[in-house]
Amino acid sequence: MTTAAGRPAVGAPLVERVLARYRERTLAELLRHIPEQSPPYLYDLAADYPTRPCKGLRAALCLATCAAFGGRPERALNPAVTVELFHNGFLVHDDIQDGSELRRGEPTLPARYGVEVALNVGNATNLLGLRRVMANRRALGGELAWRLFEETELMCRQSLEGQAMEIAWIRDNACGLTSADYYRMCLKKTSWYTFLYPCRSGLLVAEGAGTDAARLDRFGWYLGAAFQIQDDVLNLVGAAEEYGKEIAGDLWEGKRTLMLIQLLERATPAERARVVRHLSLTRSQRGAEAAEDVAWLLDRMTAYDCVAHAQEAAAGLVAAAAREIEAVLAGAPAAADGGSERSDGGEDAEEAAEEAAEARAFLLALPDFVVARGR
Repeated sequence: MTTAAGRPAVGAPLVERVLARYRERTLAELLRHIPEQSPPYLYDLAADYPTRPCKGLRAALCLATCAAFGGRPERALNPAVTVELFHNGFLVHDDIQDGSELRRGEPTLPARYGVEVALNVGNATNLLGLRRVMANRRALGGELAWRLFEETELMCRQSLEGQAMEIAWIRDNACGLTSADYYRMCLKKTSWYTFLYPCRSGLLVAEGAGTDAARLDRFGWYLGAAFQIQDDVLNLVGAAEEYGKEIAGDLWEGKRTLMLIQLLERATPAERARVVRHLSLTRSQRGAEAAEDVAWLLDRMTAYDCVAHAQEAAAGLVAAAAREIEAVLAGAPAAADGGSERSDGGEDAEEAAEEAAEARAFLLALPDFVVARGR
């Protein structure tokens, strides 16, 4: 595994190990709270996406941030489950809106069961996430629970607004967008719920309701934009067996990626007219014969170095994210201190200090991992 800059992602084994450990913890807790009694095609399917092969990045970020800043990760387990449930609920709705056919290597819920079932399952998954938010009051106390509720509301609002921007661009066939427009959408749609929300939640659990939860915002914003760019790049040039989703699906769906924006800026007038014409139709209107247009779009993106431009942009964002997390961690108590929650001494304190140190190493290694991943 190499980074966007071509150097080895030396922290990748550590990142993958931490992701796997925290995913196992989160998934076990998530499944424990899915109702056993269910009408047909409802709660039983809410477990479908979470149990498919995935990284569990958002939940891991919540737990690792808590540990890195002196908290006990077990106290952040419920917020981590909340993050994971909302994430999977959003995925179901994304697959409906995008008409996606594959998710994590298998047919999407709308492709397998129909839009009606999938829509209800997505709503049920978000309901289960809301129930986990409510459970924080008993586990963490009223003040901290309210702060986490506020963070959840803010994340949902930002994510919905970002999704609305992307939908509007496709619906209105926006072809005059700039890179700044794309980054604004990334901040709302991707950065908030993939990085800012998990980090802010973990930090609040670690340090209490009175802490400044925005300390990691720039880290999350830079990393979220890089993450989205890498997703967009993989959609065009990723290995299908590892990527787990439809290759070139963004071109079929008319997604306004950084590569597409660059192509519209660099293309000749005749080429631009062909791009605009392709984008003016919905996926169903294009039909199977649009495969030639999709192949042509990918060829033009390659000819105009649009993918390389996007990868360079992601590398710059990753470098900025790395500087941010280094600076924030440098100003935090040393991992060995263990934080106020970990002052009980003995073997438990030693284990806590080791987990805190590993969590810090995870956060430091994550930027390179984001742009080196294959799915």
